[in-house]
Amino acid sequence: MLSPRIHILRAQLRDAKVLFLEFRGSLLLFALIVFGGGLLLHLFYTHPESGQHPEFNRALYAAFSMVFFDIQLPYPEQTALQVLYFLIPILGLAIAADGVLRFSGALLSKQARGQKWQIAMASTFKNHIIVCGIGKVGYRVILELRKFGREIVAIEANPDGRFVEKVKHLGVPIILTDARRSENIRKAGVEKADAIIPCTDDELTNLDIALDAREINPDISVVMRMFDSDLARRIEKGFGIHTAFSTSALSAPIFASAAMGLNVRHSFYVGDDLLHLGEIEIQPQAALTQWDVVQLERELNLSVVCCQTDSCPDFHPDDSQTLEAHTRILVLASLETLRKLHALNVPGG
Repeated sequence: MLSPRIHILRAQLRDAKVLFLEFRGSLLLFALIVFGGGLLLHLFYTHPESGQHPEFNRALYAAFSMVFFDIQLPYPEQTALQVLYFLIPILGLAIAADGVLRFSGALLSKQARGQKWQIAMASTFKNHIIVCGIGKVGYRVILELRKFGREIVAIEANPDGRFVEKVKHLGVPIILTDARRSENIRKAGVEKADAIIPCTDDELTNLDIALDAREINPDISVVMRMFDSDLARRIEKGFGIHTAFSTSALSAPIFASAAMGLNVRHSFYVGDDLLHLGEIEIQPQAALTQWDVVQLERELNLSVVCCQTDSCPDFHPDDSQTLEAHTRILVLASLETLRKLHALNVPGG
């Protein structure tokens, strides 16, 4: 994970790069005036004392100095060059002043640059992750990706969404547009992205975004939010989308387990099997106090992930470790197995 200072430095460097790209027209015009003026002085200016033409590097420096009213070469006798002596300071200083003022204003007021600036920032990203839909799920996904130091570009259709300003404050470019249109995910740099995460509240919208992204960038990883477990499974097999999670299938067992008094921390699929990470505290005089870790795993067909005693978690508990009272254990098991485990943990049962 990148440190906050490195993250800020990279953001500032990217910011400066975009600014220079945005003002390259003014810079090019300024360079053309200085270079063209220096070339004309080198070819046509004759020094009143020596009668010679100045060397090109000196003529170039004289033209540059002339922009700021610092005259290095005496006033010429040729009428055309006399006009040049008036034009170079006027045009050069006007362009320089305009460019500096606009550059400084844009650098100090990033929020005022709007969508044009957000798109420009996104264009500088490479190997980043695109998150489509900045609701509760999308915002949490962005926070988790930030912990791993990943670069993120966000897309949100609702400019008044509750998490839009929070995402901006994280320094994440957010493009306010409809991600279902392929030209809009191109603005987020889908051609150069590592992955795209469509997590709107509409599963057909998520599928539409995923298929467009895969068409533009066949190598992109797609992690898609789905609500129907059967549809999620078909999409994985039929469309080659790397991972499709069914949020309803994951959350429903957690709600059910909570209603039954089971403490399920997380749920996830392993193939077609839904497994749960459950936590229990061994109760005094429960049947489990006579068991050890290996007996628990063998009898109930589960895996003990962690044993915690006196705030010291042991992620590799010994098979012979006895399950003493008040020991907290994390187990990986099915919901039915967790129910049996809970029944064995009743005091006096």
